[in-house]
Amino acid sequence: MAKTKEFKGIQEQIIESAGQIYNYLNTKGEVSINKMKKDLSLSENFAEMGLGWLSREDKLEYTQKAKSVTVKLR
Repeated sequence: MAKTKEFKGIQEQIIESAGQIYNYLNTKGEVSINKMKKDLSLSENFAEMGLGWLSREDKLEYTQKAKSVTVKLR
């Protein structure tokens, strides 16, 4: 039972991270993933999981730049 409760807590954090990322991109437009992580102060894991969540919902568009990857809302 404890694992289910722990999983829900993690899933809620992922959803919250995805919401922060969505709102940030809605305001900023296209930014590098590294800048976004720094500006939002999300832990590496939750930033990646939040991006994955939004990607799965087909909400993001990624672009490979010379030295980084940028992301923006579709």
